[in-house]
Amino acid sequence: MVLRLVIDRFHRRLGIASRFNRLQHRLQAFSGLRRCRGKRMSHSNFSLSFVASATEEAQTAMEALKGVYGNTSFEEAEVIVALGGDGFMLQILNETMNSGKRVYGMNRGSVGFLMNDYRVEGLLERIAVATGNDFHPLRMTTTDSDGDEFTALAMNEVSLFRQSHQAAKLRVEVDGKVRLEELICDGMMVATPAGSTAYNFSAHGPILPLESPLLALTPVSAFRPRRWRGALLPNKVTVDIHVMERDKRPVNAVADHTEVKSVRHVRIAQSQDRTARILSDSDRSWSDRVLAEQFNN
Repeated sequence: MVLRLVIDRFHRRLGIASRFNRLQHRLQAFSGLRRCRGKRMSHSNFSLSFVASATEEAQTAMEALKGVYGNTSFEEAEVIVALGGDGFMLQILNETMNSGKRVYGMNRGSVGFLMNDYRVEGLLERIAVATGNDFHPLRMTTTDSDGDEFTALAMNEVSLFRQSHQAAKLRVEVDGKVRLEELICDGMMVATPAGSTAYNFSAHGPILPLESPLLALTPVSAFRPRRWRGALLPNKVTVDIHVMERDKRPVNAVADHTEVKSVRHVRIAQSQDRTARILSDSDRSWSDRVLAEQFNN
């Protein structure tokens, strides 16, 4: 009888201890969950600087966002929130190159392929879970008709255009080897995967997946050779384009928003030592946008 009482008391104590341990584990788990959620939603995780294009729509949006989230100086901010269109976004990406800053665009322009949807509410939460992509720009080095050299970077494409009513006549070399002795056209371009959905696609060039180690070499209205539609190149190559009969057939070169007039030679290569960082909403990532663009009418 005494032995049974001792055993029953032991079992009761063991049950209480077991329930206590389970309760303790639950409290720890709940506490950990709260800490995790607090960290993810904390407004102090990153500092924001708002910049906007000169349009009234973009400027109004910037002031509204500053009123809600405050504003850190451009130099000290970790994330730059760019308000405008794709052209303004390219400008900010160039300005933040190699700075480690991430750029989150919100569309207050026209096309807005590079941008996320504009909403005032929930911005910190959107940025916290955004998808990041690093991009290496193209480096364009030109020599003009006076022999002066000029260098510019392009996130989308480097393009050449005829300057007059005369078609351009170009010679194309890839890694020092002549691939086209003579291309008569309105122009041509070298596009990155990020830029392949822009002017390159309008000129019937291919859309490249963002992760692909390729560049698109695409002609604009090629006349000779008539059937040539362009080429896919490894992103490690150097492309040299020589302008022939340049006095009769002047050509301009453009790296995104930077134009050089009357060029006689253009060298294009991807700049692996330069990096721009862009953020896209997790439910509409850059990869998703590139894929969707191929099915748009």
